[in-house]
Amino acid sequence: MPPAIPIALFALAGFTTGAGMRMLDPLLPLIAADFGVRVAQATMLVAAFVLPYGLVQLVAGPLGDRLGKVRIAVFAVLLFGLGLVASYFTTRFGGLVGLRAWCGVFAGAVIPLLMAHVADSVPYAERQVTISRFLTGMVMAQLLAGPVSGVLAELAGWRLPFLVLGLLALGVGGVLGWRLGPALWRGDAGGAGGRGMAAYLDLLRKPSGRWLMAVAFLDGFLLFGGAFPFTGSFLIEVFGRNAAEAGLVVAGFGLGAFAYTRGARPLLKRFGETGLLTIGGIGLALLLAGLALAPSWPVVAVVQVALGLAFYMFHGVLQTMSTEALPEARGTAVGAFALALFLGQSGGSLAFGLGLTVIGYRGGFLAAALGVLGLALWARRGARVA
Repeated sequence: MPPAIPIALFALAGFTTGAGMRMLDPLLPLIAADFGVRVAQATMLVAAFVLPYGLVQLVAGPLGDRLGKVRIAVFAVLLFGLGLVASYFTTRFGGLVGLRAWCGVFAGAVIPLLMAHVADSVPYAERQVTISRFLTGMVMAQLLAGPVSGVLAELAGWRLPFLVLGLLALGVGGVLGWRLGPALWRGDAGGAGGRGMAAYLDLLRKPSGRWLMAVAFLDGFLLFGGAFPFTGSFLIEVFGRNAAEAGLVVAGFGLGAFAYTRGARPLLKRFGETGLLTIGGIGLALLLAGLALAPSWPVVAVVQVALGLAFYMFHGVLQTMSTEALPEARGTAVGAFALALFLGQSGGSLAFGLGLTVIGYRGGFLAAALGVLGLALWARRGARVA
């Protein structure tokens, strides 16, 4: 096993990669203007990051199981940081697209592997609480990446956020490598061998594994790719808010998520895993229905905070269960969970986008609410069996 490393350092690594995903939110118009392309074309930078981020799970999990989860995550953070620093210096739009793909590949390996390592190190009874502390980094990235990136860009142009985050990632990766010590190079940083890609077949042969992957796919389809990404557009097109106001309202989701990371222990003690799954899932369905029926934007703002809390109550249980789906190859199991989420997110964004032309935002949120209600009831039943 690798030396003990503070969970706060893992959370900081999660913050850097999470911020790498969200930092472009306020920067696309500036980048488009600088390179002389349309904003619609500049959105290639988002796809270039997200697609490799999801697909790298196919190899990152088995690689971490074989060579050491923390060890691979350290190299991934360092290579991610190098890609960000190189982005600061690039002079071609095509070069920036390529560097975003580079960053997406290495960012995608970090959080699943570190979460799997936490699962290797922490008994299951304490695991969800510990994972919630680890997720603080991702939640803070959701809250801070866009606003801080925007402020830095206003001060010195769109390149500065890339440099600042790149240096932070290199610093975090360096400290993680230092904490590992010689284990970083010797190959004894926690690798348990694993079965490589064959471990995916082991996971899918188990009924509980197939159930978990299906739930993760629907979680991504209905929420990550379905309802959540369209809330900002809903605020702009239905309630007449500008982009900055919509961004602040949507950021309320992060406040609710942060409340979960601080309250996970008492919530788990009071309700248990099945209770959190049920309350969080049904709460999500009711809140999505509330979003569909919201008469004004302040109502949407309140709903966003509550959605953040309910989502992590539901999703946090599923994430923790993924760490026990294949104990002999946890990196592979957590990576498979992340891949299922990504595939669901991709399908959900397409389906919701097409649905907007037929039933509008409010109809789309109501459809998502019904879907989440069914998912919550199915997840509750499956969790009792799994």
